[in-house]
Amino acid sequence: MVKTAVLTILSLSLTGCFSFDEKEEVKQASLGERDIKYYSNKTVTSLEIPPDLTKPSSQNAFKLSEYVSNIQEDTVSFSEKDNAIKEASSILRTPSNVVVKRSGERRWLVVDKKPDDVWNLSKSFFKSHGFAIKKTNKKIGLMETDFLENHPEIPDRSLGVIRSMLKKAIAARYALPIVDKYRIRIEPTQEAGKTAVYLSLNSMEEVLTKVGKDDENTIWQSRPKDQALETEMLYRLMTFLGSDHAVAREKILKAKEEQKLTVKVAKSVGGYAKLVFSLGQYDTWDNMGWALDQLNIDVEDKDIKESSFYINVARSEDKGIWSRMFGDDAIKKSFQISVKQIDTDTTEVYFNDLSEENEQATIDFSYEFLGDIAKQF
Repeated sequence: MVKTAVLTILSLSLTGCFSFDEKEEVKQASLGERDIKYYSNKTVTSLEIPPDLTKPSSQNAFKLSEYVSNIQEDTVSFSEKDNAIKEASSILRTPSNVVVKRSGERRWLVVDKKPDDVWNLSKSFFKSHGFAIKKTNKKIGLMETDFLENHPEIPDRSLGVIRSMLKKAIAARYALPIVDKYRIRIEPTQEAGKTAVYLSLNSMEEVLTKVGKDDENTIWQSRPKDQALETEMLYRLMTFLGSDHAVAREKILKAKEEQKLTVKVAKSVGGYAKLVFSLGQYDTWDNMGWALDQLNIDVEDKDIKESSFYINVARSEDKGIWSRMFGDDAIKKSFQISVKQIDTDTTEVYFNDLSEENEQATIDFSYEFLGDIAKQF
């Protein structure tokens, strides 16, 4: 009888091993106090980013090389982590004036440093956290890390007494992998000697399918953005760039929100979709760059003089057996996103098919894609 009762209790405790007590509120760590543990000795090969595709030519392309030196594509190994701080110390890191800008949940930095210094410090910042720099493009000021595994610890009090005792024995069932990667975009501002820095987080998680069945398996899927983690890493980057810890924390928490954005999806020439921003061209360009970062869009090139982004993205129509076998990169197409000011407070964003085939599937996709952009605001 006692044995049966014990088995019943154990069965009940294990049944919800993936669930948390919805009424239990886990206290969030304060800014600057969060314990972030990335496993730099692990790799996730199935999520590796393929090599850069051929960039479209553009005579007037915005070139960060006008502001920086030693342009080169580089992949950094994990073994160089210990050298990152030494490398950063070779750059003059005197206290810097770092301003935090905010629009909704979006925060970015304006640093009183040249783009060259910000680029090198940002690279060292990632390496100091164990990340490999997987993709760089100084021409457009873009740096992206590889994925690293992040295992946040589940608080014992959220597991219950019995499940907490059994946690070590069934750790694999509690701790399916979460992997993160970061993108930094660095752009010179209109004010000489200052640099805008945008940091964005993209996460994937491994989840169970067909739970409890003989063919139970796991798959990778996108994970909702951990806004607190992104803000924490922005705070750490801010201090790495030379801001005092206390000052950086106060600026991030007290950043005043810019004007609320009004973004509408409308019909454009040829039936394609367009976005209408209640902003000038420069601010619209800035917000479009941020939105493309949030959606993890492959920006291949950009032309600041003609206000265009050149992107590679897979249409929903093309996704199927080939994308499942070879990934979305095998079916990506190139498109142009063009920003044009209409009047003082109105700017429109157009979706252009570079192939000029004007397929209905592409027209439909323009509404889906620009609709996703509009949802970011």
